[in-house]
Amino acid sequence: MTVIAFSETRRRVPVALGGCLLSFTAFWVAQRAAHVSMIDLMVYRAEGATVRAGGDLYALRTTAAHLPSTYPPFAALLFTPLTLLDVTGMRTLATAANLVLLLVFVGLSMRLVGHARVERVLWVAAAAVWCEPVWTTVRYGQVNLLLAVLVLWDLSRRPAEHPDRWAGVGVGLAAAVKLTPALFAVFLLATGLAARLAGRDGGPWLRHARGAAAVFAGATLLAAAVLPYDSWRFWTGMVFRTGRVGRAEETANQALRGVLARLLHTPDPGALWAAAAALTAVLGLAVAVTAEMRGRRAWAVAVCAVTALLISPVSWSHHWVWCVPVVLLLWTRGRRTAAAVTLLVFFSYALWWVPHGHGRPELHQGTVALTLSGLYTVTGVLFLAIARTSLPKPGPAQAVTNE
Repeated sequence: MTVIAFSETRRRVPVALGGCLLSFTAFWVAQRAAHVSMIDLMVYRAEGATVRAGGDLYALRTTAAHLPSTYPPFAALLFTPLTLLDVTGMRTLATAANLVLLLVFVGLSMRLVGHARVERVLWVAAAAVWCEPVWTTVRYGQVNLLLAVLVLWDLSRRPAEHPDRWAGVGVGLAAAVKLTPALFAVFLLATGLAARLAGRDGGPWLRHARGAAAVFAGATLLAAAVLPYDSWRFWTGMVFRTGRVGRAEETANQALRGVLARLLHTPDPGALWAAAAALTAVLGLAVAVTAEMRGRRAWAVAVCAVTALLISPVSWSHHWVWCVPVVLLLWTRGRRTAAAVTLLVFFSYALWWVPHGHGRPELHQGTVALTLSGLYTVTGVLFLAIARTSLPKPGPAQAVTNE
């Protein structure tokens, strides 16, 4: 029987690999046929060129859309190698890199939920490449998959009780490139403190959080040493100017702030958004910490990721690549209907069915348009509710697993 099972596995893997390569090839052709601009990649390249030229990073306006630099200075340092490539070669390399990162991301997601078999990873990646957040990530040449891989690599390698010297590196680096992943460090800190209050050893979580903070601080200080003026400008001013990233009401903004801006027909939902974001942050982190304390690492990581997307001032649709582990988690934990609905939401491209773009039509949406343009946010909120009801009852101290 063992020989037969091994033989079947050997047959399934090549078939899955062929299916994945076929899907990726079709995806590549479709992207080229759509004449994707990879506009964000062009911004990254311009940032790298500005660093090399000693220019003013946050005075930069580039591409036909006059886009600014919005990431911390450390990110611009990482983008400098892009200037060594011609534009065509850079776009080709970025597309290939994102497809490889998708495979790694799916593999890490499936390891997180406990189903990391090679053929399954290949089939899931073959399908996931067509969901809207992944399509748009590759279309723009974004770094979402890289950041998600860093975070998942950090949080899925070893049980929380046995961190090693690399604990926190992934989260810290991701936060140094883009601030949103810093919520994972807050989650680790909160879990450690909650464990101590419950009479448990919170040291492993606290060490993990300290590792993430140390790596973030080291990367930020390195950028400050190389780019002192840009670092001063970013951390004393630019980091607070959320309007530089884009208009809150844009359909692509699938954060709470975007939904409230469209719902209230205002470009600035102000105090209402601040209150909603604060409440969501507290409740989301509470669910994540509870899941971690009860030995459910997969739920904790997915909840933390969705919470970060919801409370960020701007979460573009391509930031929601975290839908991949969310769907896998729901499916493998028996929430099949919720998984199917979530899958439909992220494969439907429904948010683009409504008027958007020039003239700011998002400020005048009716009921149907508001519903379609808020699907990611609503799905995220419902996922937090499902996660809370899916946790086991409190009991004796539980080891953290990928349940």
